[in-house]
Amino acid sequence: MRTVVFNQKGGVGKSSIATNLAAISANQGKRTLLVDLDPQCNSSHYLLGDRVNDLEQDIMGFFSEVLEFRLNGVDFSDYVAATGLENLDLVAANPLLGDLHAKLEAKHKIYKLREALTGLSEYDAIYIDTPPAFNFYTLSALVAATNCLIPFDCDEFSRQALYALLQNVQEVQVDHNSELQVGGIVINQFQPRATLPRQIVEGLREDKLPVLDSFISSSVKMKESHNESLPLIHYAPKHKLTQEFIALYQELGD
Repeated sequence: MRTVVFNQKGGVGKSSIATNLAAISANQGKRTLLVDLDPQCNSSHYLLGDRVNDLEQDIMGFFSEVLEFRLNGVDFSDYVAATGLENLDLVAANPLLGDLHAKLEAKHKIYKLREALTGLSEYDAIYIDTPPAFNFYTLSALVAATNCLIPFDCDEFSRQALYALLQNVQEVQVDHNSELQVGGIVINQFQPRATLPRQIVEGLREDKLPVLDSFISSSVKMKESHNESLPLIHYAPKHKLTQEFIALYQELGD
């Protein structure tokens, strides 16, 4: 399965969700790849820390090669880096990805990532982290994926934006990728004692939106995990937040 974690809004936990689900997948014994398409490089730093600065190749190299016409194509495995965690590899992002955006878009290269990922037979699961925008990179990820996971934080602005986001996903399904399914909406940084989040979630369910049952709580443990460059399944395996991610992974059936 190729799962894209996508939301056009920033600060909703895309990188945390993508990285922790990938780490759980790897911990379950599946050969897992995380592809970071966000110029902020949060997933890359989460897994590698400062080591990300020493990589010789990253996703920037892949897209640079895509712009050059090659009869034999591009070998995506050249851009994969080991994370040091068993079964988990990474294609790191690059803060200069924006420099290539216009050229890639002009040359209609949105299918190249799908071609590359479908050729990786050695992986059981692939997760894709995306930037907080609907642009060439997120469109490429949606075209490449078979499953779309949508992080959601419970405020009114996010609720209003969610409907436009789902329409964008539906257009990708119709125009570019009939295999893409919406795996569900992940309620992130949920505060169960607050009234507004509960009301918003109830409203989404009344509108028949695919809200998942596994909610992710707000916890300082996440920031600690980021700081140590170690996903929760390794940093704090018995913590409540880790168990919530495990429940989410199991609900998704990955």
